[in-house]
Amino acid sequence: MDPTTALELCRFFHDASLMLLWGACAYLSLLVPKTLADIGWRMFAKAFSVIAAIAVVTVLAALPATTANIGNGWSDALDASMVRDVLFATTIGFAWQAQAFAAVMMAGAFLLPESLRRQGLALGAGLGLAFLSLNGHASMLEGWLRQAHRANDVLHVLAGGAWLGALVPLIAILRLLGRPECRAEALVALRRFSNAGHVAVALVILSGIVNTLLILKRLPTDWSSPYQMLLATKIGLVAGMVFLAIINRYVFVPRIGRNPDRALQELRLGSIAEIVIGLAVIGLVAIFGLLEPV
Repeated sequence: MDPTTALELCRFFHDASLMLLWGACAYLSLLVPKTLADIGWRMFAKAFSVIAAIAVVTVLAALPATTANIGNGWSDALDASMVRDVLFATTIGFAWQAQAFAAVMMAGAFLLPESLRRQGLALGAGLGLAFLSLNGHASMLEGWLRQAHRANDVLHVLAGGAWLGALVPLIAILRLLGRPECRAEALVALRRFSNAGHVAVALVILSGIVNTLLILKRLPTDWSSPYQMLLATKIGLVAGMVFLAIINRYVFVPRIGRNPDRALQELRLGSIAEIVIGLAVIGLVAIFGLLEPV
């Protein structure tokens, strides 16, 4: 495997892990009633530990892959002086150190009392997402514009992760609506997801538009450019996610009172489709984030 492909895979698995952990754990910690949140946590605890492990492993793997990508191949990834130069003398190295710090926080979250683990994971994953801005296209800018671009990047990934990651426990909560003892709290969690989802989707769209204008100064209409072609594809996929979210909220949710079994099945399938599209979006970003933005 060539270093570029290895780095793209590291970026995909790492970014996807962070988004899923941040969104799921933040949703369970902040918007789901405690009794139901505890049930949801127990349902996904093993999955969250696996996802956190993937995030940590991909941080470790990203350093040699980055070094090989900057240098002359995998031989440079084994050169201690080259690794040291990348780690301590480049912006990429500083960004990697920040990601390593976030990975340590996520691993440390499992040492906390069980009642605090999801909050610890949310914090570690959220910081990891925020630190992605240290290694983005904003680094090409100077002064206040660089900082503004980075702040917008942070807003974009946190809002996107909140949307995507929360869908995972939401699917389980939709199933719990059928339990009489869980129904009242599940309805509260569903309503809160809907309200927060409107905000998250709006922030994703607005920050995405700002990002595009900051980087390209125009819309990505030149499909002879690989960067613009992949960015335009990403925009199309996000539009598809927004369309599905609208259908879920304004078509399927109102049907719960009339035909709950069918409506809940439709909501689950719609949510799964949103997750699949969201993962495809992350995959595209992992690729075109390494390309020259022209």
